[in-house]
Amino acid sequence: MYLYYWYMRNQIGKKKADAPGAAKRDEKSMRLPPSERKRLAEHLNAPQEQRKDLRPEMRDSERRRKADERSDEQMEDDTSTPQGLAYSAIEALRKKDFESFTWDEVQDAKKLMAEMRWHLGMRPTRRKRPARRGSYPDMRRMVRRNLKYGAELLELTWRETKFKPRPLVIICDISGSMSLYSRLLLHFIHTISNGLLNVEAFVFGTRLTRITRQLRKRDVDDAVRDVSKTVQDWSGGTRIGDALHFFNQKWAKRVLGRGAVVLIISDGWDRGDASTLEAEMDRLQHSCHRLIWLNPLLGSPDYRPLTIGMKTALPYIDNFLPAHNLDSLINLGNLLATIDDSRPVRNAAARRKAVAAWSKGYSSQRNYHVPGQPQELPW
Repeated sequence: MYLYYWYMRNQIGKKKADAPGAAKRDEKSMRLPPSERKRLAEHLNAPQEQRKDLRPEMRDSERRRKADERSDEQMEDDTSTPQGLAYSAIEALRKKDFESFTWDEVQDAKKLMAEMRWHLGMRPTRRKRPARRGSYPDMRRMVRRNLKYGAELLELTWRETKFKPRPLVIICDISGSMSLYSRLLLHFIHTISNGLLNVEAFVFGTRLTRITRQLRKRDVDDAVRDVSKTVQDWSGGTRIGDALHFFNQKWAKRVLGRGAVVLIISDGWDRGDASTLEAEMDRLQHSCHRLIWLNPLLGSPDYRPLTIGMKTALPYIDNFLPAHNLDSLINLGNLLATIDDSRPVRNAAARRKAVAAWSKGYSSQRNYHVPGQPQELPW
């Protein structure tokens, strides 16, 4: 048995040595860099008394060579990933307006968007879960645990409220006035749709189109391509009131349950009826937990709501934020993460007066907005 073992081991070794490409692999593994081969040749050709131990030098040379290879790999990674961008370059990219992006900056912005992590505020549910300390006694578990004591309640068990993330509904304007921002904002919607649960996405121009299914693709370019094929009114006119009316009629009952947060992305240019927009905004605000409006034009420090659509919608908005650069999207993420169970104070009459004063330019609060910072409305 012992001889058979060594015989089989020898045969297996021969097969590996005779395999095609084995000699090349051995030669490649034993190959030295040119500088070390030259030094080794000089060492072997020198007389015996002049030879010195080259092992420490060769080890140092090998260590330096590996360090250089690692630095080269890091430089290659730095040029291909957004983490490798210089800090000042990232800061400049985050503060730059989307409409002035070059093609390379658009690609870098896509990578930065893909790295964003989104968290939405939690909502209390009607269900309870076991807990060490809670506000509700768990009677079933309490009875089972105290059976060993003769049904005397010596050990108390409790339950607490179970929390789940809130649903998010995104309604984005893709009309002609938003053409400079719509592509990058669709990448943003794709990122947030893949980063959160229970996200419904819609786009509108003159009509409303649901794009939740198209955004389920992992590749953002394929998803945006499918969206552009599905939407029929891309870069056309804008009818915000009609689009919201269709949403309230068909989709509100399906997607606005369980304390949903609604995110509207539009510049406020509207060619529809202002009374329709006002009625639908009022209905939408009462149907959701929080109504947030993102306006790319709000990034300008001199912005004022001069359009009829924006004037009409502002009294029914809970948070009015910019969406013109990456910093504004990061601030939006910070706001979404802090949404709690409390609702903001809603007073449409007082807000109408503030909007009128702000639009005319003589309000003391017209310059309340700091670009890139999430701000509440000034009332």
